[in-house]
Amino acid sequence: MSNQSASSHPRRYAQINVGLLGLGVVGSGAYKVLTDNADAIAQKVGARVNVKRIAVRNLDKDRKVNVDRSLLTDDPYEVIDDPDISIVCELIGGVQPAKGYVMRALGLGKSVVSANKELIAKDGHDAMVEAAARGVDFLFEGSVGGGIPIIQAMKSSLAGNTIHEVKGIVNGTTNYILTRMTQEGAELADVLADAQAHGYAEADPTNDVEGFDAQFKIAILSSIAFTSRVQTTDVYTEGIMRIGAHDIAHAREMGYVIKLLAIGQRIGDDAVQVRVHPALVPVGHPLASTGGPYNAILVRGDAVGDVMFYGQGAGMMPTGSAVAGDILEVCRNMQHGATGRIACTCFEHKRALPVDTVVTRYYVRMYVTDRPGTLSAIAGVFGRHQVSIASVRASAQERAEAIWVTHQVQEANLRRALKELSGIPEVHSIENWLRVED
Repeated sequence: MSNQSASSHPRRYAQINVGLLGLGVVGSGAYKVLTDNADAIAQKVGARVNVKRIAVRNLDKDRKVNVDRSLLTDDPYEVIDDPDISIVCELIGGVQPAKGYVMRALGLGKSVVSANKELIAKDGHDAMVEAAARGVDFLFEGSVGGGIPIIQAMKSSLAGNTIHEVKGIVNGTTNYILTRMTQEGAELADVLADAQAHGYAEADPTNDVEGFDAQFKIAILSSIAFTSRVQTTDVYTEGIMRIGAHDIAHAREMGYVIKLLAIGQRIGDDAVQVRVHPALVPVGHPLASTGGPYNAILVRGDAVGDVMFYGQGAGMMPTGSAVAGDILEVCRNMQHGATGRIACTCFEHKRALPVDTVVTRYYVRMYVTDRPGTLSAIAGVFGRHQVSIASVRASAQERAEAIWVTHQVQEANLRRALKELSGIPEVHSIENWLRVED
């Protein structure tokens, strides 16, 4: 059944048919939620929500859920083009062929639900424009934060606010790794290998440990928060691979933990600054206590103040819950002839500022020569670049380790100072430097 246009007497459906593209981790979770809770869902929607067809890559693969084989097909177009299917769920990931499937379904007047963070971040605008033109829904709660209802909250409950900042932990794999490093004093490579062996990290963990997964998610959240499209290329992205046990230990001694943060900030009236990188977070901050695979997202609005969203950031059932929630939202809209009521919210065009304009505090760890005048020589270089030092600690040995913490400074100044310091004889090596997010 195709969607009906809004009218004073919208059609009421007895049954709404759904088609799934993909039956992996997320698809299995969505299917289980829809079938296990079918009776309660029917009461909430006013119609039976029926999974009519499921497209999979391999018909013979073992499934995480029990599915009638007659529902399965290896031809996605048997789902997309079925005239009795009103809602298509794209759960296969990647940009292509997923985008082609999404655009075809929207073009046929079907609403689409997706959990595909890469597609939404890179090409979601095209899908939202097409959905608006067709008067249907394109929803993607499952693309960020697993089971955390962050997107719907920002688009609806917080829509009256001017959002100034979105900051959070949005990648469970890196948070799990950093949490174990903090608890055990272990090195990153050892924890990563163990996480892969136990299935907490992918065999190829690049998207997680290099920050790309978080990049996709903060691009989506920032686009919604700041009503301006944020491209993935606008997001400065840095992963966790250079974090060592030394950094974790020094952070703890100073009252901090290290987290991979995704940060979007409104800068004035016409600019945004969006970044992903590891940072020192004070132990008393709510984000510091977010451990293991959990996610937490802080939203700061002009009216509401600070609001924290916390929960399981990935997995079969949490993300399946988000997908099922979007499906129910579409069904309710269909029942009232109101699909397409929330169109793309990126109606402004704000500049994306480069990372060297960031103003914050910094942690710098280096090995230096242990002799009189070394620390004053290094401090002199910092001073020439307007980098004010809040504290310095150094061990007493031939190749001493020095830990510097700055006051607030523009990143461009710090980078210039570090470049000069790397060339003076008193500095053996600059081992690491990290932002401090107080």
